[in-house]
Amino acid sequence: MTEVHGIGADIVEISRIAALREKHGDRFFRIVFTDREAEYCRSRMNADQCLAARFAAKEAVMKALGTGWTNRVAFTGIEIVRAESGRPEIRLHGSTAGQARELGVGRILVSLSHSRDAAIAYAVAEKTPGRNESGT
Repeated sequence: MTEVHGIGADIVEISRIAALREKHGDRFFRIVFTDREAEYCRSRMNADQCLAARFAAKEAVMKALGTGWTNRVAFTGIEIVRAESGRPEIRLHGSTAGQARELGVGRILVSLSHSRDAAIAYAVAEKTPGRNESGT
């Protein structure tokens, strides 16, 4: 049976992400998104919806990990990619991946959705099977 480490949810107004993108331009992309995410969202008809959904997903993942945004858990250390089926998947990189391993998290599930005005994401961090709280 899979054990849940944590659950996170976040909702973001799309206009807020559009304003950040307009104000900070490439700097915003470098701080928050991987190159692959930025390229994917820029190719979409409504890039701001795509960016907002990914921003919400990153926040939801941080909440599911129970860490928030720290020097060990970075926005760019969390990447939202599309599986061949179109389903969003989480890939962790660098110190963010290390932090998840230390917490005993083996997989993170994510769901994204958006309306015209807002994007929402849910994340569930699952424990690595066979690991207890001390990591053994």
